[in-house]
Amino acid sequence: MELRLPDLSPILLWYEQNKRELPWRETRDPYRIWVSEIMLQQTRVEAVIRYYERFLSRLPSVAALAECPEEELMKLWEGLGYYSRVRNMQKAARCIMSDHGGVFPDTFEGILSLPGIGEYTAGAIASFAFDLPYPAVDGNVLRVAARLAAFEQDILAPASKKLLTAAVAAAQPSASAATFNQAMIELGATVCLPNGAPRCEKCPLFEKCEARAIGAEQRLPIRKKPAPRKVEQRTVLILRVGDTVALRKRPEKGLLAGLFEPFSVPETLDQRGVAALLADVGIKPLRIAPLGEAKHIFTHIEWQMTGFEVILDEENAQTVCKNLDTGLFFAPRDEIDSGFAVPSAYSAYRAFM
Repeated sequence: MELRLPDLSPILLWYEQNKRELPWRETRDPYRIWVSEIMLQQTRVEAVIRYYERFLSRLPSVAALAECPEEELMKLWEGLGYYSRVRNMQKAARCIMSDHGGVFPDTFEGILSLPGIGEYTAGAIASFAFDLPYPAVDGNVLRVAARLAAFEQDILAPASKKLLTAAVAAAQPSASAATFNQAMIELGATVCLPNGAPRCEKCPLFEKCEARAIGAEQRLPIRKKPAPRKVEQRTVLILRVGDTVALRKRPEKGLLAGLFEPFSVPETLDQRGVAALLADVGIKPLRIAPLGEAKHIFTHIEWQMTGFEVILDEENAQTVCKNLDTGLFFAPRDEIDSGFAVPSAYSAYRAFM
């Protein structure tokens, strides 16, 4: 099966007249483009800008990223989530230093060979940095292409992605790859919006869109509903001694690997339950205060949390680290923001830390 898209050249002029001014669009440096593309995965543009500027201020080059201590790297990424992304970035940076002489690869194949870089990111860097004629087909572009072609299949199915990507590649002008890819992404992000709300009256491809022509622009694209998230209950304890708070480091593999977190247990406890948990390990707190409920959604898991602040004396602090969790240690509260990467999953309780 072959899928054909109409002439998409009108989007080039539209993009020049309507594009948002974003810092990563002002450079051809593949390193800076790479940083932006990885940050933009699973994160809104508006949220990325400040992280992008802070990250590049501290790590302005591939060499700086390759040499950055892990805990500082995690701190720079704190709040963006999906921390495996930045770990893979550092692996790729070290690969560039060792295998490419510290020079970012300037071919699609070379970029694609780096750890953590898939076809979309390789196409984005190849076109945005080097103007090479490779497509950059993200969720925005899949949606635009599916509506233009009135595509009636699940756009997330591998076969569908392959068809739509090939159609976008065939429609890409060889002389304006960077502008074309940016324009397609921008069209999906600002005009051909998801969830049944496209702004068709603003679209430069209005007359070429088959979905609009048959009145299916709000029904398309088709996306198979994801499996329901697994719900996990957690009770979070902010254990305090004076101006210090107990933290522990998560395992080096798995969810939120290597980050710092307050103590928690995988169940829902009330105030009495918290007191009983502590009493079982010989701890009598000075005070237990409820901090309310919170929720954090990961891709496939939802944490439903209940929080408590637990005030301890110094003697109890030693017992906590010995009997409650040997991985716990007490960190000065005024150093947590600057020195420890705490995942945003705990943001509802961050003020108490």
